[in-house]
Amino acid sequence: MASAFLAVIRRDVGLALSGTGEWLNPLVFFLMVIVLFPLGVSPEPVWLAKMAAGVVWVAAVLSVLLSMDSLFRQDYEDGSLEQMLVAPASLLELVIAKVLAHWLTGGLALTLLSPLAALMLNLPERAVPILMLTLLLGTPVLSLLAAFAAALTLALRRAGVLLPLISVPLMIPVLIFATAAVQAAGMGMPVQAYLALLGVFLIMALLLLPWAIAGALRLALSA
Repeated sequence: MASAFLAVIRRDVGLALSGTGEWLNPLVFFLMVIVLFPLGVSPEPVWLAKMAAGVVWVAAVLSVLLSMDSLFRQDYEDGSLEQMLVAPASLLELVIAKVLAHWLTGGLALTLLSPLAALMLNLPERAVPILMLTLLLGTPVLSLLAAFAAALTLALRRAGVLLPLISVPLMIPVLIFATAAVQAAGMGMPVQAYLALLGVFLIMALLLLPWAIAGALRLALSA
């Protein structure tokens, strides 16, 4: 089972990195939002510092939404998903592997890019580590929620509109508390409570969502 888990991760990450470069689209979109926001609203450093946390996190959520439809779609269309369903390895384990691969090429990359975004938006230096930590805790939750929405709508031909309608309301609590943590860090206030809540969200998502995703995939394949 461990070999199947690692094989799925290597396969998905390898396909993403050696493909047409579609995995870069969310990252480019993330940077474009960060660059265009000061130009379209206000380049005032003080004002940007107040808005930086919200801008970075909204850009991160939109970037995840941009890549969510492709999470299971290609495997569904070429029959790979059906092979996973009948494989000796647990479907739950394979689902976790696919979501982890999605996060490695998306959420982790956004986390590593966040100091650059913080610099461009004049975020206080003391808040940058907290920004990275919130992304490190929050983006796996976003990936799991995106995978859940993608699995629910997998059998539908035109699921582009339904995906954000399902996933965005579920992502709002992560967005609220992550933004509040970065803003509190920028003002020198305690952030432990916000980080603890993000940790709870991550644990709950890891415990509950893989089962829901696996169930939704079985329903999609049986339709």
